[in-house]
Parts: sequence; C-alpha cells; structure tokens
Amino acid sequence: MTRYDGDTERTFAALPPAHGRGFAQTWWGQAWLKALEDTALDSAQLKTGRRLARAGAVGAVSVRPGRLTAVVQDRDRTAHRADVLLEELSPEQWDRFLDMTVERAGHVAALLDREMPPHLVEDAAAAGVELLPGLGDLEPECDCDAWDHCGHTAALCYQVARLLDQDPFVLMLMRGRDEAALLDDLQTRGSGSAAESSEPEGVDADEAYAAGDILPPLPDLPGLPDEPGVPPSLDTETPPADGVDPAALEFLAARTAVQAHRLLAEAFRGTCEAELTVGQDAVRLAAGGPGRDVADRLADGSERGRAGLEAAVRAWHLGGTAALAVLDEEWRVEGETLARARAALESAWDADERPELRARGNRWTVEGAPVQLRLGRDGRWWPYRKERGRWVPAGGAAQDPATALTSAEPVAGDGTAPEEALLRQ
Repeated sequence: MTRYDGDTERTFAALPPAHGRGFAQTWWGQAWLKALEDTALDSAQLKTGRRLARAGAVGAVSVRPGRLTAVVQDRDRTAHRADVLLEELSPEQWDRFLDMTVERAGHVAALLDREMPPHLVEDAAAAGVELLPGLGDLEPECDCDAWDHCGHTAALCYQVARLLDQDPFVLMLMRGRDEAALLDDLQTRGSGSAAESSEPEGVDADEAYAAGDILPPLPDLPGLPDEPGVPPSLDTETPPADGVDPAALEFLAARTAVQAHRLLAEAFRGTCEAELTVGQDAVRLAAGGPGRDVADRLADGSERGRAGLEAAVRAWHLGGTAALAVLDEEWRVEGETLARARAALESAWDADERPELRARGNRWTVEGAPVQLRLGRDGRWWPYRKERGRWVPAGGAAQDPATALTSAEPVAGDGTAPEEALLRQ
C-alpha cells in the first residue's frame, strides 16, 4: 500500500519478509543493487542488510527527491533510522530527458506499463542524463554512526529494489519528479510537437541486450513431473448444460494432460514430433480407453467405424503415427527402395525356408496364409494378419522381414486352426 504525502513524497508500507526469493527480478532493480554492492566496502554489512531485509525488518519506506528513509530494526529489536541519498537531476537534465522521451512513443508507453527498457536508459545517458545510480551514487546516512553502508542502509537499499521492480517511477521520484508531474510534462511536450516521427518504433536486439552484465539470469527449467496431472472431477450436484457430456469432458481433459506431459518430455529431449492431424488425434484419444459412448463418437468422427478404429488403436499402441501411417497408406515401392526391399527379403530366409510372397504396393502377403508384411517409408517391416476379414497390425516393426513375420504367424503345435490362432491377442 502506498500513501502520498503532498506532491513530492510517497510512503510505502513495510513489505512482508522475502524468504526464498531474490530482491530484484527486473534488470533495473539488479542495476540498483549493483550500485550498492559495488560501492559498499564491507561485504559483511551487505550480508547483514540482506538478512534484515529478508526477515522483514525494514519498516515503511519514505521516498522523496534525493532521499530514502526507513526505520530498520536489528535482531535485538533496536530501531535505527536509515537514509540513503541520491542526487537529483538538474532542471536542465530533466529538460533533456523529457525532450528525448517524447521523441519515441515507446519510451512513454514503457513507463506507463511500469517498465524501464534498456534503450530508454541508454537514450537518456546519450542525452547526458544518468537515471540509474552508479558507483558511489548511493550515499548512506544512519544514526548508528557508521561512516559507510551499514546493515541498516543496506537493508533499506535491498528493500527499495523490490519497490523498483514494481514501479520505476520510484526512481524518477528520487531523481526529483513525481509520477503526476512527470506525465504532465510529457503530455505537454508531446501535444506541443507539430510533426509525428516517421521512424518506426521498436527496439533493436543489440539495444535490448545492451545491459546484459546486470540482467538477472534466467530461472532454471522446472523438472518434468513423474506423471501427467489429474484434472478435477466434474461430478457435481449441478446438472450439466444442454449438450454437455461431463464424462466426455473428463476423458478429454485427462487425455490432454497425458498429451501435454508427452510433449513436455519431448521438449526436454529435443525430439518434438510434428503436430497431429485431426484423424491422428482421434486415434490418440481412442487409445486412452474411453467409455463406449465416447469411443463410438470417435469412431464416427474419424470415419473409421468401430472395427477400423480398433485396428488404428492397435497400430497406435505399437508405434504411434509411424504405425498408423503403415495401416492407412498403400504406396508404390520403386527404384532404390524396391531394390533394397527385395534384397532384404532374399537374405532374410534360406532358400528352402523362404515363404512365397505376393507383392502389391508396399505389402507382401504370404501365399496361402493370412499373414502379411508391410514396408514403412522408413525401411522397417511391419507384421500384419487377417482377423475377421480385416488386416490388422500383429506386432512392432523390425529391420529384418523374417523377424517381423514371426510376430504374425500362427502359434505352432497347439492344435489350433491357423485362423483361430491368428485371432488370439
């Protein structure tokens, strides 16, 4: 909470303790602390200041032109008045700053958004106006009689860094102008400008990263959760609106969480796959084990029908989009690809064991048996078998066609007719 006293003073209520967080998240807040830490001669006093500020020992902060004031309590509850002085800008410097700022609408917009982009500070410096404090600019005064920064003035500076994060106009007030007066001056100068600048607004990349030595480091990436999140239950006493199926929504939310977890895992590995088509996504959802009603809707929506969707789900479980493409696509094998396929089939079996194969497109069917090999576009072989008049995936892919075909063959020696054995799961 902020209280205004007159036109040129703001009083900020004491901030809560800052356990587990840094004091400055913005680059200008970091620059403020850099000015303190580069100036202070005693690192132990800085450490004391950080501890006091983090514990919430800094009282209400008064900000006025050229001065910060707060009461800081020691660990033994002894109170000290701490002041930090910062030189105000001269009237001539304010004129140069205001003239520079109105020339670029982006500067004004940034301030109104409580931002202080590096190019604003750089342009001000080019005009001879140093907005941020530098080495030795933060002058301490404390009733503990320390001649340099003590723990009390350091604590005040650390606390003010948090205030600057929230509102860079705090810095402007320390430099001599409160927010209302500054915005009035900018409006007056802006309306008095007769010509609009034809130069495009924006920030060059070089300008944006010019303050790299004081920008805070990026936070570490969060770890990948062990399991997908569990969406909240929609089983409430409130009846659903017309046309809303709570069970379908719960299923969709759960599968979305699974998909999000998978995409995040791929991003961590750097192996993101192409975006799924609508038809592929319908199979992905069906692979999550929906209820009968949802499965029927997915079967209709994907135009596969119930049996077709079951085959597609089986393919999805065996190999995702690659297996689904082998199920759906029949393509002509020719040229070098055909030569490699024939060579693989010739070398896969001894001459007396090689099955008789009938080729059509990328599919080789064993004569007299309901089993088939399909060649994927990546050169792997997929086993298929015929169940109830439909070709369905029978196993995972293999580089060797003989190994793949073994997955599709009937179980030998169990007395079961070949067709019945092929129907086993």
